[in-house]
Amino acid sequence: MTIDSHQHFWAYDAERYSWINESMKAIQRDFLPSDLLPILKKNGIDGCIAVQADQSEAETEFLLELAAKNDFIKGVVGWVDLQKSNVRERLEHFSSNKLFKGVRHIVQDEPDEYFMLRPDFQRGIAQLSAFDLAYDILVYQQQLPSAIALVHNFPAQTFVLDHMAKPRISKGLDPGWKLNIKELAKCPNVYCKLSGLVTETKGFNWEKGDFVPFLDTVLEAFGADRVLFGSDWPVCLLAASYGDVKGILDRYMEQRSWVEKDLIFGKNAISAYQLAI
Repeated sequence: MTIDSHQHFWAYDAERYSWINESMKAIQRDFLPSDLLPILKKNGIDGCIAVQADQSEAETEFLLELAAKNDFIKGVVGWVDLQKSNVRERLEHFSSNKLFKGVRHIVQDEPDEYFMLRPDFQRGIAQLSAFDLAYDILVYQQQLPSAIALVHNFPAQTFVLDHMAKPRISKGLDPGWKLNIKELAKCPNVYCKLSGLVTETKGFNWEKGDFVPFLDTVLEAFGADRVLFGSDWPVCLLAASYGDVKGILDRYMEQRSWVEKDLIFGKNAISAYQLAI
């Protein structure tokens, strides 16, 4: 089964999704399962993981409702306030829904470089494994040292790095990013999503070859059994079509074995999020 491990849905609201600014007019509208399903079929994708794009429990409920009505949505990575004292109660509430597979916080927008190392945040992270939930790490490349420290503190917790920590593609391979990716990959409880790359280019201008050094780094560091394909639809539409995004990875994987392709395009997502497939 082929799985897109990272995409979003929203009923667009300018206040709720304020991060979709005026430079992103192409995605200032609703994006719902009825929009995505024909695209998945066209690109040979069997299912997807819906990931939160707003930090509210209402967003989590919204995504779980969509998943209940659309069986191609195989799981939801939602949001719960991990810093609240009642976090275990809220995790228990959402985990009663078997489609709730993980939690994400938009750490990239936190001004505190060491946000993930705050005691209250880490107390929340410590609760996730009891519910078999993954944690999606959304950071910029300069926040990777904190991510490394976090995962070292929780060796039994499954982590998934989103968007390869958003390397600056147009500036070429950054030695610091490469070093930190290799260090993070030493932790066997961390997966990495091959996603969100086209929007990390200057002016959204790119060539397929631009991504090769970054993909090489991640595959060498994590191995084929800990990386996942993700489209980042509809955010990717700012820079490329869904087919273009998948095509980048298809072309990159041309010389690799079917075993590796099966892992990256499906089996690793099933494993990381414990999907009932």
